[in-house]
Amino acid sequence: MSSDELVYLGILAVSISVGFLFRYLSPHVKQGTALLLGLLFTVATCQIHTLHSLVTVIGTWIIIKSCWRFAPALSLAWTFLYLLFFRLATWFGLPAPTPFANAIQLLLTLKMVSLANEVQSFHVEKKKDVSSFGKSPAIGGLSQEPSLYDLLSYSYCYIGIMTGPFFRFQTYSDWLQQPSPRALPGWEPCLQRLKLVPVFGALFLYVNSVFPLDYVRTEEFLDRHFFFRFFYMIAVFFVFRMRFYAAWCGAEAACISAGLGCYPEKSLTKPGGGPTVDYSPDPTAEDKYDFRTIQCIDCYNTDFCVKVRHGMRYWNMTVQWWLHHYIYPNAPFSSYTLRAGWTMLISAYWHGLHVGYYLSFLTIPLCIAAESAMEASVRAKLGPRGQNIFDWVHWFLKMRAYDYMCMGFVLLKASDTINYWTSIYFAVHIVAVGCLVIGRVLKGGRAEGRGRDKGAKRDGEGAENTNSGAKTD
Repeated sequence: MSSDELVYLGILAVSISVGFLFRYLSPHVKQGTALLLGLLFTVATCQIHTLHSLVTVIGTWIIIKSCWRFAPALSLAWTFLYLLFFRLATWFGLPAPTPFANAIQLLLTLKMVSLANEVQSFHVEKKKDVSSFGKSPAIGGLSQEPSLYDLLSYSYCYIGIMTGPFFRFQTYSDWLQQPSPRALPGWEPCLQRLKLVPVFGALFLYVNSVFPLDYVRTEEFLDRHFFFRFFYMIAVFFVFRMRFYAAWCGAEAACISAGLGCYPEKSLTKPGGGPTVDYSPDPTAEDKYDFRTIQCIDCYNTDFCVKVRHGMRYWNMTVQWWLHHYIYPNAPFSSYTLRAGWTMLISAYWHGLHVGYYLSFLTIPLCIAAESAMEASVRAKLGPRGQNIFDWVHWFLKMRAYDYMCMGFVLLKASDTINYWTSIYFAVHIVAVGCLVIGRVLKGGRAEGRGRDKGAKRDGEGAENTNSGAKTD
């Protein structure tokens, strides 16, 4: 493990340990202590680069106070433009930001855009209440506009400040105002989430030592047999998954120990978004609680869901919610595939400026279009047994597609990514294009393809996934 990874691990360990103590604090003390601890983490790891995050927060505050009507669009433009400046800091003679500053900046960007949307919704609902003389705030809506202190404490709350998950300001506010936090579940769900972390960590360390990423960049690697080169991406993606499974399960445990994101099951929460229906926060009620609001990863379904588009749904789930609510609806396209492409482009930019991100993320729409075409032209015409076989083949190809795209994500440079993809003859691109062409030909052209895109869009916006795992199909 690198020194940076050890620091992340230490911050997670501290966050999980102190979280249980926050259940004993009053709302004001909890807010101030969480802010101070978050600032301690930030200053200790980022030092002078802490100013980047502070400038982002103050800029968002000015936008919200001066022009709440256009705050969502302006905050998105402001934070994304600042991300560009942040990543090109050395061009302006500034020192290069640390990886910790980058992690904080990424999550802060999500928070600021989300907060601007929440504030706009608050003012819109407030106007509706005044005009209708009613008091019916929207589900999960703010009850008052946050102050600058609220904004700072939300931005620098120690929970997930570098590792995630993303959570809305309303989720943070609900955490501060929990009526009986000590009565909420804690130890059991926390241990449940941590139980596989040692396994993930051990697999990460072992497989990474056997299949180091740097070997892909050597001339010796390119001289190996095709099947060795092809298999290598499977090992690399396995290492990638184990690393993030361990990190995100630990990040969720930090939220669980403090009680952040704990809601009654009847509130039907969504990762990142929180409750979707009204609920009573009465601690005396016989309710079951869950922590789906802060769930980053569904490890099983990430590995065993059948479709490429569903794989995204179970990976980095709180960020996927953010993309689905703030980017996808505003895409300048009507087709599901093109909207997905636009969303992936924005996601690639959010991750960084390395070309490997764009090569990887922009391969996803092609894979989605290919699987949609094959489902409409082949799977729909098969019987139950044939569909089961189709789904297993589909699952295998889905995993290889993610293996393939992962190489661009971890190699980062365009030359390294292209060299690797060339070494396996762009296999996934060729298979995807072939499936797309065959599917369109069998289905009867683009008209049906566009119809399938619309169906896929409905599927991606909340239809129940009846084929959530290859084992259950």
